Amino acid sequence: MILLRKLLFPFAILYGLITSIRNYLYDKGILKSYTFEIPVIAVGNLSVGGTGKTPQIEYLIRLLSSKYKVATLSRGYKRKSEGFVLATTDSNAESLGDEPFQYFKKFPQIQVAVDADRRNGIEQLLVQKDKPEIILLDDAYQHRKVKAGFYILLTAYDDLFFEDFMLPTGKLREPRSGAKRANSIIVTKCPQDLSEIEQENIKKRIGLKVPVYFSFIAYDDFIYNENESIAVNKIVTLSKVLVAGIAKPKPFLDYLKTEKDECLVFPDHHDFTEKDVNDLKIKSNDKIIITTEKDFVRLNDNIINKQLYYLPIKSKLISNQDDFNQLVLSYVVTQI
Repeated sequence: MILLRKLLFPFAILYGLITSIRNYLYDKGILKSYTFEIPVIAVGNLSVGGTGKTPQIEYLIRLLSSKYKVATLSRGYKRKSEGFVLATTDSNAESLGDEPFQYFKKFPQIQVAVDADRRNGIEQLLVQKDKPEIILLDDAYQHRKVKAGFYILLTAYDDLFFEDFMLPTGKLREPRSGAKRANSIIVTKCPQDLSEIEQENIKKRIGLKVPVYFSFIAYDDFIYNENESIAVNKIVTLSKVLVAGIAKPKPFLDYLKTEKDECLVFPDHHDFTEKDVNDLKIKSNDKIIITTEKDFVRLNDNIINKQLYYLPIKSKLISNQDDFNQLVLSYVVTQI
């Protein structure tokens, strides 16, 4: 794999050149970016997958939705619909994509929409009868056609952008210099006990004069399905099946796994086939099945409800939470 990446290095240089030219054209106004009169907050990353965008969007929903009308706008990765779709009671993971459907199920007080064309998606949201006051753009850091008012750049602690290379040698979608567009950077998936010395070292290596925060993934003390919840400490010793179709499943598995358990790992956003479901039913027999929240919205209609549970997660800041909240709220207040 390392040899292959080295062989592909010339293509990484070419890809980096193409994306740099594209960014230059947007920065200079040669390619047009569209702005809007309401607060638009974009959450994204420079690399492909696994930085924790979904829990960060949920963090912002919790922060903002008690005071403002909030809408999320996502591409709707792997959905089977096209164009602009606004979530309704008839929506499902197939029509919205797993992450937007998760937002819709979890936060009934907000609007959830999908559109690969973010400009069109925002315009469609703004003509709704009950139009939002704030729009959260999910995974839109490279969508330069829309210029958000506030950018939150995520980079995972174990895969920091300044140590990475362009695709296909590395995982970067655009050069590291793209981080300069950020209004705030969050280093995600950190050890909860990350020292202040290491935090300062990472800030220095990022080398930008924007606020940098550090977050960790907090797992819930309970697993849930649509009918009940069970404390994690009550199921730890039980034999169970763990299912994960996410970019980096190891922390999820490590949190729950014992020697008795069977683990089934699938690619990120995996579209579970009938064979997958039948194999899972055979392997689980009468055991409980625990999956991620994102996978639950795709599996829930296919597995017996009394067997299938999910483990929620939240993004939490190690420190300076009030500072981050105030940074976001100050931006919103100036735009409304």
